[in-house]
Amino acid sequence: MSLRLSTISIEASGFNLIDHLPQNPLAYIRGGDGLVGWGEALRLETRGPNRIQDLATQWREVASDAVVEDQVNLPGTGLVAFGSIAFADSSAAASALIVPKILLGVRDGRVWLTTVETDSEDQARSLSDSGNFWQSSSEYGVSAPISLMPGSQSASGFKKSVEDAVEAIGEGKLEKVVLARDLVGDLPARFDLRATLAKLASRFPTCWVYSVDGLFGASPELLVRVAHGQVSARVLAGTAGRGTDPEVDAAISAALAASAKNTTEHAFAVDSLVQTLRPFCEHVDADPKPFSLALPNLWHLASDVHGVLREDASVLDLAAALHPTAAVAGTPRLEAQKLLSELEPFDRGRYAGPVGWIGADGDGEWAIALRGGQISGDRVVAFAGCGIVAGSEPEAELAETDLKFSPIREALS
Repeated sequence: MSLRLSTISIEASGFNLIDHLPQNPLAYIRGGDGLVGWGEALRLETRGPNRIQDLATQWREVASDAVVEDQVNLPGTGLVAFGSIAFADSSAAASALIVPKILLGVRDGRVWLTTVETDSEDQARSLSDSGNFWQSSSEYGVSAPISLMPGSQSASGFKKSVEDAVEAIGEGKLEKVVLARDLVGDLPARFDLRATLAKLASRFPTCWVYSVDGLFGASPELLVRVAHGQVSARVLAGTAGRGTDPEVDAAISAALAASAKNTTEHAFAVDSLVQTLRPFCEHVDADPKPFSLALPNLWHLASDVHGVLREDASVLDLAAALHPTAAVAGTPRLEAQKLLSELEPFDRGRYAGPVGWIGADGDGEWAIALRGGQISGDRVVAFAGCGIVAGSEPEAELAETDLKFSPIREALS
């Protein structure tokens, strides 16, 4: 199937993408900029250990056959697919790239509209020609609050898993493993995901708010961005809850930066990412020491990493090499994946996998699917995890997962 696309500029001031979300949206938004999609013109799906590479290969074929008329020429214009990737090689969840029939984009105050036609239909152009489908948002449906309850991993089961992980680390089997637990909830009648996404965008404007194929959330962590040969990523590892008093809050931030447990965990994650990027880049630079990143409910230790591409690699090629990072799996990677598969009594699905978008030229931006949930039928499953290293205490790690669940709990309330 070949695609024909047209991107045009739209004159609009004060345009807020969150106000124009369709039902069941495709979305990737941060701080007002981003992309929103309607419908599906094309879907690519894969499973298994080569899932990301397979999608990258299929995407090159789609891009080479597409006919694109782009009057804007910005990142996110022309042919674009939203995507989400399963965390584990053995996951039953599909990894997918989805080209929407209609796409709205905003970057640095510029707004554009992309319409997609396939060989067999022109519904997208007919919709866009109606002239008002995007100009005003429909009211969100009102639904009952959603209560999230323990899923396959109970609180006591999680603490036992932490104990087992610390024991394995003490035996020298690995240095770090990232363990998660799950919560589940039943969706009420007339559940409207747009209201949840709007809450997340309002409360977490510096995070990447995403919605792809039922996977949604507000991630604080950028996996990788590629733009015109420049590569960037952000590592988060090390967490503490915010204080309500300014002096207490500042003391918590300082204690986090001085914590041997958290700085060690963070160093593992940064070193893993830098080493993985080096074969693709002429040089890679990382922040000399982490900085404290403030979210409304959490402090994180964060480091930014930058590089210059050495070869013709797409953002998906880099995502395939980077995933799973030490921040969501552990160190060494293979040993950590093996241990978490033994200690987690569930399939993570697409939690902690890459989520984002890719353009026809291979540029794009992918975050790590954190602080969110997956909708399947009339149920939602949410996950939260934390890095376990030598000296980790089960009760403290459980409390950290509770902190990380709070954004999705509040957004669904």
